[in-house]
Amino acid sequence: MWPYPRALAHRGGGTLAPENTLAGFRAGLQFGYRAAEFDVMLTRDEVPILMHDPQRGRTLPGVGAIAETDWAELQGLDAGAWHSPGFAGERICTLAQALAFCSDHGIWMNVEIKPGAPAHARRTGELTAQAVARHFATRLQAPRDGADGVAQLPLLSSFSLAALRAAREVAPELPRGFLVDVVPADWESRLVELDAVALHTNHKHLEPAQARRIKDAGFGLFCYTVNDPGRAAEIAGWGVDGFCTDRIDLVHAAQWSNR
Repeated sequence: MWPYPRALAHRGGGTLAPENTLAGFRAGLQFGYRAAEFDVMLTRDEVPILMHDPQRGRTLPGVGAIAETDWAELQGLDAGAWHSPGFAGERICTLAQALAFCSDHGIWMNVEIKPGAPAHARRTGELTAQAVARHFATRLQAPRDGADGVAQLPLLSSFSLAALRAAREVAPELPRGFLVDVVPADWESRLVELDAVALHTNHKHLEPAQARRIKDAGFGLFCYTVNDPGRAAEIAGWGVDGFCTDRIDLVHAAQWSNR
């Protein structure tokens, strides 16, 4: 039900580096994290890039929607100075660059499809899934040996049902996880509809009984964003399979590698 790593660095390197950048992945590696979660959004000219916020202003200077700006303009912006002076000059990266870096360094990926607006959900899901499937084409075409083979593929996730439906249509062989803040009453029917392998949810709203029902139904259960080691152990006791964390310095990946 969950053949993947149990502890993931949130947005690449948690709070220790600029999110959704190659610097973030490098920070994760420094703290022993060989698994990362990151967000993918489309630019106006439909380049999939790593980005969480639909608007500039927090992690990128200036104003304007990501979905209304071309990659040629975004790629020159400083994506690191907002975090700390030591990361000034860091650039955002494309999904293709992130896939290549993570593959080269043995980093497993949870790729969150993050449409910049509801109108972009289907297209974001399509292009993200196509890019991931294209990068892993050789592995997808080769015979897979049970859970070990599946575990090598990235897991696509999203809050957007439309994005996940589109991803399933263009790359049905890639595993999918449905993201929610609060577990809805129809969680099981949604997972079945999407042919999803896991439910991803906010640990702050999860209850032990819910966790048991999800696990008893045969699905994986993943939580965001768990920054306290004690809390990580508590929800693991409920049956939670994996989680992402911003505090890669406090939640030690090695402690979760063999659980």
